[in-house]
This record gives sequence, C-alpha cells and structure tokens, in this order.
Amino acid sequence: MKKSIFTSLVLAGTLALGVLTGCGAEGAAQSAGESADQGAEQVAEAPATTDSGDKKITVGATPVPHAEILDNIVKEVLAEDGWELETVVFSDYVLPNTSLEQGELDANYFQTLGYMNQQNSDAGLHLKAVAGVHIEPMGIYSQKYKALSELPDGASIGIPNDPDNGERGIDLLVQKGLLVSKGGFGTDANYTEDSLTNDKEANPHGYVITPLEAASLPLSLPDLDAATINGNYALEAGLPAEYPALDIESFDDETTIKRTNFLVVKEGNENSEKIQALIKALTSDKVKEYIESTYKGAVIPSFVDPQ
Repeated sequence: MKKSIFTSLVLAGTLALGVLTGCGAEGAAQSAGESADQGAEQVAEAPATTDSGDKKITVGATPVPHAEILDNIVKEVLAEDGWELETVVFSDYVLPNTSLEQGELDANYFQTLGYMNQQNSDAGLHLKAVAGVHIEPMGIYSQKYKALSELPDGASIGIPNDPDNGERGIDLLVQKGLLVSKGGFGTDANYTEDSLTNDKEANPHGYVITPLEAASLPLSLPDLDAATINGNYALEAGLPAEYPALDIESFDDETTIKRTNFLVVKEGNENSEKIQALIKALTSDKVKEYIESTYKGAVIPSFVDPQ
C-alpha cells in the first residue's frame, strides 16, 4: 500500500440518526442526522485532483449502511471496469465533508441535500451532490404481531420523543391508517401524546402513544405492541432480519428528495472519469438488488437526481 497522507485516527463516537443523513431519521442528518463525536479511520493517500491514469477511488462514508454498501457490492461492480475502491469510514458527520473539501477524498456518501447545503453555508464548503442512492425510512416494527391489522384496540405504540421524529412517527401512523389524524399534535403546544391517546376522533382504536428516546425504541420493543423506529436504529438492532417492518413510510416526490442520501463531490469534479464511474456503479441494478435483499425495507433504493 502507498504511504498514507495521514495516520488513522479513531475517536469513539455515537451517531444519533435520521434526516439528514438519512441516514433514517432525518433528524440527525438534518440536524446532521445524529450528533456524534468526531472520529475517522483513514488509510488512503490523497487522490489526484485530475484523472491521470489513477484507478483508485477513495470515498468517505459512515458505517451503516453506507460503508457496507460500498464494500460489499460497489467495490465489486467498480472492479468489473478496472477501478479500485477504498472506503474511509468516519464516525461523525463533520470530517467526511472537510476531508472532501481538502482533497483527501474523491467523494463521500452519507448525507442528505439539506445537511450538505447547511454545511456549505455554515462552513464555507464547496460541495455538490451528484447522485441519489438510498433512503432510510421510518418503519413500524413489532415483536408480537405480523401485520398492522392484528394490533388490538388499546395497543401500546412507541414513537421517538424528540419533536421532529415524534411528529414523523405520528405522520407514519396516520399514513398507514392506524390514526385518523394527528389531532393537534405538532401544532398545539398543549396537545401531547397523552392528548392523542385520549382523542377518540383522531385515535378511534385508543392506541396508547408512548414517547421514548429514539435510540431506545428497539430495546423497548418487547414491552410495546409496536413502535415507529428510524431506519438506522432498526438496522443497528438487527430488526429487519428478525422482525421485518410491518410497514414503512411512503414518499412523494418532495419527501423522496428530502430523505435521500446522496453521493457528494467537491465542486468542479462532477464530470471526472472517477466520479462518473462511481455514479454508474452506485446506481447499478446490482446495488439496487443488494439494498433490497440485504436491508429488507430498512433501506430502500432512491436513484434520483439532485435538485
């Protein structure tokens, strides 16, 4: 291996997820998805800024599902066309962007448009999204029931207790017909989860709406009848494999763009040979099939153009 331009560094970090990286709950990525201590593992030399026979593509990513997708399938697809992929794994949302800005990466893959635009504005970066790859939808999970229709009247349903993801969870329950409406949730400061539990018009089945910290919902699932859980937390808990979602968020054109995690480059490199090869690989049928078969609804393909 060629000499690295900087040594590996690892700082333990806790990702807290969703908008803006999608990373499942948009709350973290949009709030960067989730907060985390800075940290990264790096073992690659700085990539050339222009294509000159260099066949290595270096991409920064957060661990799940981004680095998994890169290492488990994109690397294979790129190799078919003679490219070598090196994935640099980061445990935060800041360093992947500053490293890309400084030319230490060819691209990164972990964030939504909203977070990237915020970083460009706040940190004076010059980053550009070039291809949408996936969405980490919120899902309704249960260890006790196999279908939403099996939920009994009065069932306890957990939702995240932070405002953004809590309202997202309520929207999902409305979207799937468990609730008739949100009542005053999200618009009336005095209207709480308890209010919604007791609102017979909005909640005719009397579901007990139970707010809990988003990260704790998978651990609390045995004590609940169901819960609305962000995609990243569902994946980390292994829920899609053992207890597949009873249903997941549906998206219109606007929310699809908002929730999608994009491949991002530094402005000026969008049309380079490396980036075009990477876009082709990341949006290939093989990657689509891998995402669908591996994550079973906790991650869904979203091959959209940035807008």
